[in-house]
Amino acid sequence: MPSNRSPDELPVAAVQFAVGPSKHVNLTRAAELVARAADSGARLVVLPEKFNGFGSPEILRACAEPLESGETVAAMRGWAREHDIFLVGGSITEEHEDGRLTNTSVVFGPEGERLAVYRKIHLFDITVGDEVYRESDVETPGDEIVVVDVDGWSVGISICYDLRFPELYRILMLRGAEVIVVPAAFTLLTGRDHWEVLLRARAVENQCYVVAANECGQRSDGKRTYGRSMVVDPWGTITAQASDGDAVVATRLERSRVDAVRASLPALQHRRESAYVWPEAAVALS
Repeated sequence: MPSNRSPDELPVAAVQFAVGPSKHVNLTRAAELVARAADSGARLVVLPEKFNGFGSPEILRACAEPLESGETVAAMRGWAREHDIFLVGGSITEEHEDGRLTNTSVVFGPEGERLAVYRKIHLFDITVGDEVYRESDVETPGDEIVVVDVDGWSVGISICYDLRFPELYRILMLRGAEVIVVPAAFTLLTGRDHWEVLLRARAVENQCYVVAANECGQRSDGKRTYGRSMVVDPWGTITAQASDGDAVVATRLERSRVDAVRASLPALQHRRESAYVWPEAAVALS
């Protein structure tokens, strides 16, 4: 830990770039941007969703790899160690021994040690305009909610479409999250109307920082991603934001900001759990 930094401060960076079908090209570009993020002073670096290869089901399968022996996992471990950073490895398509694929985020510490694994819980199965997305055709969902310690900060992990499910974020906060990261490949069609609104809402609701690293540009399957990676503070204020191209968004988080917001507007203390009963109709629908 740098001697001139308080343990109640956490320099962070969100990495944004256009992800293509070539794993080699994507890893080369990611390595460059992670180095730039580290040079900015970031202690925590967040990569976007499926940063080593995104596109058609065929591309996802070609880029899929196991966590124990994968090329991407080895690269991320090396970047964390080389730059002395905590790295949220966006996500990759993980190949399991039984043939299943999951959308998986791996967190590494400064020694290259694997600190946490989160598998995306909510799969993106929607139709927007003329574009159809069916993640469940290729992947299976995870079922474990993950909070990890990063330099003394509690960091909750989510991926892209998870952003639309506030109950996940509330549980992350209840488990101690002061920061929630969002590696994403948010689409252009939904992103221009919903990306900022949802990120700020999740930060305001849970009075925590949100660090969102999104893809940008056009994928090989013709679908476009929105970019605009950003960091939102516990009041819902955007403290750093990218535009449309490859970028590193860097800023510094302050625990005093979390404490001040939670003290001045103690909504989290005013929760009435005894009144929160899940509707029977909703249980039946599930």
